[in-house]
Amino acid sequence: MIFKVAVLQKRSEKRAYEENIKTIIKYMAEAKKENADILLLPECFITGYDLTVDNDSALSEQDLNPLCDTAKIMGIGLVATSLTKGKNSPQNTAFVISKNGEILMKYSKVHTCDFADERVLEPGTAFKVCDFDGVKIGVMICYDREYPESARILMLKGAEIILVPNDCVSMRPRLQALSTRAYENMCAVAMANPDGKNAGNSCAYSPICWNDNEECVDNTLLLADAETEGLFYADFDMNAIRAYREHEMMGNTFRKVKAYSELLNGEIQYPFIRKDN
Repeated sequence: MIFKVAVLQKRSEKRAYEENIKTIIKYMAEAKKENADILLLPECFITGYDLTVDNDSALSEQDLNPLCDTAKIMGIGLVATSLTKGKNSPQNTAFVISKNGEILMKYSKVHTCDFADERVLEPGTAFKVCDFDGVKIGVMICYDREYPESARILMLKGAEIILVPNDCVSMRPRLQALSTRAYENMCAVAMANPDGKNAGNSCAYSPICWNDNEECVDNTLLLADAETEGLFYADFDMNAIRAYREHEMMGNTFRKVKAYSELLNGEIQYPFIRKDN
């Protein structure tokens, strides 16, 4: 079974909601022609990454109806991204939409960038996994991927593939981290980032790092350049991934959880104290 992810590398227009939705529908049609199962968008694609948007101007689930209808008509899934209404402030959110146009999951970014403009956003409170046509999908958004705990929790919740809407620059160490997230959790990973100088590099990584002869293999399935705009594709062989997960030693196989209690200690000490925490 091949699960095909279409990864969009493109920058959307700020506050041009209708135009951005038309762009998404265009790429959904293109991805469907290539037999993709799901289209992954960069971070906050519908609204644009515009943190001056107030809570009243942020989107609600009802605003996704055109995309849900299109998903049902075309038979392709979508990870739709937007600033959405929170309780008091907007949230940075990704919706997983099924091929039948159903919203399977709403995930709001847990690790908001509180050292920068995202301090005005309301963070999410939990990592989530959903069943998409028999494939367990988890989502983490941009800065979430800097923390190994994000992918680890998604793995523990059953994720087989982690999809990452992203919008940032200086990608080299972040690509290395995503490859490591795939390796250490035995989860496939795909990331969509807008094109641009020192940006782009949308990517996908397999969790398979050894072949049947126990030889190391490159787990890179996709690595775009920085400035090419458009769709890129990653084919995940779910049969091979599942067989690998059944016998290899990473993921949740030999973890010594009794030694991990310090991970739940919220105290921040030098040298990690910042004025915002």
